[in-house]
Amino acid sequence: MTKYREIIRLAGLNLSQTNIALSCNASKTTVNKVLKAAREKNIVWPLDQKLTDDVLAKMLFPEAEQTAAASNKRMPDYDHIRKELLRNGVNKKLLWTEYLEECRLTGDEPLMYSQFCYYLQQDEQKRRATMHINRKPGEQVEVDWAGDPAHLTDPNTGEIINAYLFVGVMTYSQYPYVEAFVDKKVPSAPQLP
Repeated sequence: MTKYREIIRLAGLNLSQTNIALSCNASKTTVNKVLKAAREKNIVWPLDQKLTDDVLAKMLFPEAEQTAAASNKRMPDYDHIRKELLRNGVNKKLLWTEYLEECRLTGDEPLMYSQFCYYLQQDEQKRRATMHINRKPGEQVEVDWAGDPAHLTDPNTGEIINAYLFVGVMTYSQYPYVEAFVDKKVPSAPQLP
């Protein structure tokens, strides 16, 4: 969410819009719109404690509130979708199809696929925690067996053989090494130096 209070506070300290945008993790366009709307409504720093970001959003951009309220589109159940995406063989397209069916049954107006994916991405970004870990080139490789086995067909007998994928990824460059094996026994696995 946009940090309206912080944008107005930093503007009160005479910081440039570029510096405000960097500090608030917002675009310069957003900062410009907020400051323009604040000038039009005569909102200046210091602000009353009751003026939270939600209250300021309604004061500065009431038309956005009306547009959101006028929309009767049903929003996805983010918790359910997050759990379902962890299951094997489930993708966003399948979940969107199920979402469309639920909307049809309840009489709600559904989101189009692109909107559905956009809102899911916004929800994912709220929950995403990242941390940069410094790595030295060529120092580490992360290895594991990947997912479900692939299937190979023996050209002579027609027998279907499981092929397990061994994956190694260099942590600095993210270059992968992938090799298929007929079993997961140690003598089959590649011997890394």
